Amino acid sequence: MSAIESAFCRSGPWRHLARRWVLPWALDGVELQGDVLEIGGGSGAMAEGMARRFPNTRLTVTDVDGAMVRAAGHRLQDHPNVKVERADVTALPYAGGSFDVVTTYLMLHHVIDWTDALREAARVLRPGGTLIGYDLTDTALARLTHRLDGSPHRIIAHDELTEGLAVAGFRDINVVLSARRHLMRFRAKGGE
Repeated sequence: MSAIESAFCRSGPWRHLARRWVLPWALDGVELQGDVLEIGGGSGAMAEGMARRFPNTRLTVTDVDGAMVRAAGHRLQDHPNVKVERADVTALPYAGGSFDVVTTYLMLHHVIDWTDALREAARVLRPGGTLIGYDLTDTALARLTHRLDGSPHRIIAHDELTEGLAVAGFRDINVVLSARRHLMRFRAKGGE
């Protein structure tokens, strides 16, 4: 993630947008319950929204970037149902079948080996658990923006994501293009 993206993810405007608009849109009516893992949680803006909206969940928020983990830990310290940990999404430190839901919000394109991240998400889900998320779609604007900011990335096409979810072992895959095809929201069930 570039310094510009990092600063934006820690900003007040992003927290407001995340809680009021982005989270409800990303969840698309899903009511979270049980053990929830957010991979690549950044500064915790989406996690804060989830913790407030679903106080009976047990939420684990992870990120590989130590600065983001510290920011999320600070932001979420008053939520007793949340723990924040540093973790690499391609090698999660959790036993198989640990979570009812795994969420990923606008971060897969920052993982060069995003298919490994999907396999890990599938591994840590309980049988029948749900993966919920959204990300950028492979568009000229997304490619240009990330080329200019210099952050490591691998922008994902709609068909690539659908295929990657299937290869990772997910079923009932639903990938929907949005925002004039610049974003895609997705949901899938873990294997039985």
